[in-house]
Amino acid sequence: MYIAGWGYCNNWKFGREYIRKILRALVEANIDIIECGFVTEQAEPDENSTKFPSLETMSEVIPKEKTGRLFVCMINYGEYSIDKIGLSCENAVDGIRIAFHKKDLKAAVEFCRKISEKGYKVFMQPMVSLNYSDEEFIELIRCANDIKPYVFYIVDSFGGMKERDLLRLFYIVENRLDSGIKIGFHSHNNMQLAYSNAKALTSVKTLRQLIIDSSIYGMGRGAGNLNTELLTEYLNETEGKTYILNPILQVIDQVLNALYQENSWGYSVPNYLSAKHNVHPNYANYLVDKQTLRIEDMDEIFAMMPKEKREGFDKVFIKELYYKFMENGKFYEEHLNEFREAISQRIILIIGPGKSVSIEKEKITKFVKEKNPITISVNFEYKEVGTNYIFVSNLRRYSELDEKVRDKCIVTSNIPTEMGYMRVRYVPLLNNIEEVRDNAGLMLLQLLKKLDVKEVYIAGIDGYSHEAKSNYALEDMSFIISNRILDAKNYGMEIMLKEFSKKWRFVSLRKVNLLVS
Repeated sequence: MYIAGWGYCNNWKFGREYIRKILRALVEANIDIIECGFVTEQAEPDENSTKFPSLETMSEVIPKEKTGRLFVCMINYGEYSIDKIGLSCENAVDGIRIAFHKKDLKAAVEFCRKISEKGYKVFMQPMVSLNYSDEEFIELIRCANDIKPYVFYIVDSFGGMKERDLLRLFYIVENRLDSGIKIGFHSHNNMQLAYSNAKALTSVKTLRQLIIDSSIYGMGRGAGNLNTELLTEYLNETEGKTYILNPILQVIDQVLNALYQENSWGYSVPNYLSAKHNVHPNYANYLVDKQTLRIEDMDEIFAMMPKEKREGFDKVFIKELYYKFMENGKFYEEHLNEFREAISQRIILIIGPGKSVSIEKEKITKFVKEKNPITISVNFEYKEVGTNYIFVSNLRRYSELDEKVRDKCIVTSNIPTEMGYMRVRYVPLLNNIEEVRDNAGLMLLQLLKKLDVKEVYIAGIDGYSHEAKSNYALEDMSFIISNRILDAKNYGMEIMLKEFSKKWRFVSLRKVNLLVS
């Protein structure tokens, strides 16, 4: 049982009361080994967080009466200096789980050795075990035999390990690891295999003690992890264990249900695809947060990634790859001069897909009758006034449009279509705020600015509410995304609209925001 990885869902902000409640529940449930969080030099002192700046601060949350349980912490190799770790007798922490990548193998093994020499139980965890060849994994086992960790792990970091892969690695370890060292299994649930793999492993006939990591409610990054409540019930029934389920269910009810509503985790197709291609799940999260790609586009982007970039998350790399993919299409601007002439002496009304255009449709209709503007809707068809053009930069939104209206679409070059009125280059319309870099409404404003349009009105670019159903005029356009990302998008929108206000001034008309010359 571990809770370090939980923090990816809520930035480790559990609150001191809930941290203690969870730990007490795990003790009452008879969980054998309890991991309390990360220790990292990147953390600031915060009593409400399970990201601790030192072993000493973590020790403050560990119960004085351990009742036979082991309490451990997690350290990502490279995030905490060995010199800052005192002897085990100086802390309440019994063991340290050390996660490391293949590229850091030699240095990480030496780090494990020094941790062991300080008296801690070492949980040796080579991440993405499938990235090792059999020969490399056997060599790693030899290193483990040399330093004698408490447990040596098979790790399914990306949730793509099949039962045959797990059992093959298990027998390699079983036949070569010193008999006094336990075998651990750490899994993620991207392909929904964590539970079945754990069952397969516990059915193996072995005299060696197994340690299987899990988390309550499966809470964890992306698709989450093996569920403690499922595993404990299964082990009680099949292995004669005496885990107590009620304290775990109480934690789900009293703590985790609320967290799940705010920042959900669990199976998703993007996380499945990341496992399929054996890439870090944060790449899937990055692409999902863009809210511009179809599932097949994500699959194609993952397939484009070189092997050496898949194991660790590189934000700069995925950002460049994403924009390369988006710009890769053809573009044709033969109607650009025609479009420029059509709008040059006209008022422009941009109609975004925000909820306000549904609420204020009468006001918009009246405005169109009185001002007779050129109307351009963004990523959707606004049927109330029958827009002159539809600007589309989002692959998903384009696929949702009725084919009957595609002949009036102005699409960016990332949209794979030969239809439409005009196609314009994608990259020149991007702005410099990452969270809204390719926001469609802002990209349209960039296009109109380049065409030196003098008078522009905007409706329906409302920003983002934490309540997903409050964001769009059409309910089926809604999507679930973390509040943190929504807030960042709102902040980026505010900055960019201020930038555009240098050309056009703002006027607020109740719930319909107008940008006018």
